[in-house]
Amino acid sequence: MLKVNIIVVGKVKEGYFAAAIEEYKKRLSAFCTVSVTEVKESPLDTPSKILAAEAKDILRFIKGKTYALAIEGQKLSSEGFAAIVKSALDCGEQLTFIIGSSFGLDAGVKSASDGLISFSDMTFPHTFARVMLFEQLYRAFTIISGKTYHK
Repeated sequence: MLKVNIIVVGKVKEGYFAAAIEEYKKRLSAFCTVSVTEVKESPLDTPSKILAAEAKDILRFIKGKTYALAIEGQKLSSEGFAAIVKSALDCGEQLTFIIGSSFGLDAGVKSASDGLISFSDMTFPHTFARVMLFEQLYRAFTIISGKTYHK
């Protein structure tokens, strides 16, 4: 079974986001094992210092094929995203996704990743990006397995 690691900066504070994530985690359990590593938001005073501090923590947890979510990343269809998941599944690799803080991700984290993925040119709260990632992972597995969820 594929192991999916999700590294995120910060905690989910809103109950409705937490409930959505838990629902998708439950659905995903039929297809993979998911672990979430929450890295503390840095209390430092400038964005560059914050990103550098968060990067130190993030880089410790990277495993397997790694993709960082970043606005400048590649925009994929759900089928394209499913192809990334299927490739890891077929190769028996772990798959890691990284979601940064409201300041984004340090360049070192981006360069340590195998690819950058963007969900949109729009700006979303990083907690909402977590929900979107879980939903797209679930959608990817339904595409791979031929289930009717994806339209």
